Amino acid sequence: METSQLQYAIDTLFLIFTSVLIILMVPGFAMLEAGLVRTKNVVAVLTGNVMLYAITSFIFLLWGYNLMFGGSGFFLQGVSVEGYSAYAFFFFQMAFVGKTVSIMSGGVSERIRIVPFMIFAVLMSGLIYPLVGNAIWGGGFLKEVHDLAGCTVIHSVGGWALLAGILVLGARRGKYAKEGHVRPIPASNIPLVTLGAMLLWIGWFGFNGGSAFNISSIEKADLVGLIIVNTNTAGLVGAITAALIVYFQYKKLDITMILNGALGGLVAITAGADVVGLWEPIVIGAIGGALVVFAVPIFDKFKIDDPVGALSVHLVNGIWGTIAVALFADFSLLIQLKGIALTALFVFPISYVSFVLIKKLVGLRSDEEHEYVGLDLEECGLEGYPEFVKSKV
Repeated sequence: METSQLQYAIDTLFLIFTSVLIILMVPGFAMLEAGLVRTKNVVAVLTGNVMLYAITSFIFLLWGYNLMFGGSGFFLQGVSVEGYSAYAFFFFQMAFVGKTVSIMSGGVSERIRIVPFMIFAVLMSGLIYPLVGNAIWGGGFLKEVHDLAGCTVIHSVGGWALLAGILVLGARRGKYAKEGHVRPIPASNIPLVTLGAMLLWIGWFGFNGGSAFNISSIEKADLVGLIIVNTNTAGLVGAITAALIVYFQYKKLDITMILNGALGGLVAITAGADVVGLWEPIVIGAIGGALVVFAVPIFDKFKIDDPVGALSVHLVNGIWGTIAVALFADFSLLIQLKGIALTALFVFPISYVSFVLIKKLVGLRSDEEHEYVGLDLEECGLEGYPEFVKSKV
């Protein structure tokens, strides 16, 4: 076998393997969200996550991939790929697309109906995400923005769309008292939250590491190793930072905030894990973890009800991670800020209008009675924990 053929096979296998790691994030999001919502909404959350993966992947296969990478027609036509299998490259990119909507699913949970949300998922995977991806990753007008694995393309896109969705939906009933107090709604299953977060952490090694695309040379293998080490470092420091802050504030170690701190660190390093050394991820991850802790109560102050803290993890740190590339590596801050701003100016308005139209045409939110009883029975016809007597508030 010639060297070029061997490299082709190795890099193709690398892409397929890292794609599987990314897809492992599907159960990661599902478990995280199922543990953070109340038991009466668990099946609806799980169903939404499964359907999101299926629908977004299918739409991306039909035309989203071609739109993102300059193809023509349907089913991967016209997209040129060199150095590895075109099918493996598509599979890797397909693994990414569902994450933009998975980021959203927890933030709109416990009040959004599944079918209207799937309508938005079609719009996200078939238009919004591919257009932003084309601008930055597909050689478009934002190609100078450095975004290794999607601080802006994935996390900020999902975050801006989620913010629009929450504003149209409104808060869960009973979350905010008339006098302004925030009513805490505790997680229903901490072991599931922990499992989900750790699955996401593991998946991130494919998310960031696979974005190097090649591993068949010494230089590329070293780069992949660096990316993975930096990714892990930022997650570690994010968790430690969040733990220190919440312990200093409350003399308690809140596992949900610690895990979100880790995820915040992982998001923050996603744009620049390939262009920084070993110490920079410590700073980037620490700031990422701290931002999560401080952003959660700020969103609550404005009555932006995000049950899983997705805005704090993904939107806030998607922005921070994109900026951090310019602060810690040799990239233009102005160009990075341009990418952030133009993405926001495109994604937020189109998402807001889309949610408003969906609300008017087919309805978006469950009615008060079903929200009180739980979305599981209304949306899915079964309960996650039928033997439990659960709170109805």
